[in-house]
Amino acid sequence: MTTLTLPSPAKLNLFLHITGQRPDGYHELQSIFQFIDICDQLGFSALDDGDIQITPNIEGVPLQENLIYKAARLLQQKTGCKQGAHIQLDKILPMGGGLGGGSSNAATTLVGLNHLWQTGLSINALAELGLSLGADVPIFVHGKAAWAEGVGEVITPMENLEENWFVLVVPDCHVNTKEVFSHKDLTRDTPKCKMSAALRGTGRNDCESVVTKL
Repeated sequence: MTTLTLPSPAKLNLFLHITGQRPDGYHELQSIFQFIDICDQLGFSALDDGDIQITPNIEGVPLQENLIYKAARLLQQKTGCKQGAHIQLDKILPMGGGLGGGSSNAATTLVGLNHLWQTGLSINALAELGLSLGADVPIFVHGKAAWAEGVGEVITPMENLEENWFVLVVPDCHVNTKEVFSHKDLTRDTPKCKMSAALRGTGRNDCESVVTKL
């Protein structure tokens, strides 16, 4: 196989509690991630020269800072693969919208190129690799609704999570994740809850009060 096309879906956090902060700066959290139908699309074509090409360029994002590029290079480094890829991005998800578009693109790149290059890493290995790119990447690698803890990498699949309809409103603004999680007013000490309580709708979004200030 020399070409492959995959969806790169968005996610919703049905709630998001920040329960602490680690010495390395990462935040401990609890959340339920649910995937929704809206998605980007990534097309992969194998190259023999080891080069990583992405079209189109994302305005304001240098190639080396693009999570798609970082994911492809990381997989090459991890596996020693000498192949490259041309990656065509059909971008639908808004940047800075909280839908996980960048993390989803990175995860889809890891999964897609692992298959295209036949590098043979397991899903768990890809998820572990993806964690170095961002806390949300592992959940996208697994690709299923899940209860998440730790920094987002401790995942419990929720196979029977009730399907719901959502109205998705995308305002004309961009919220930087780093700014949110570094804000002095961010709640960082929410008590941990049980999954059953969260499913009853008792959760909230600990980022909301900060996001409204940015």
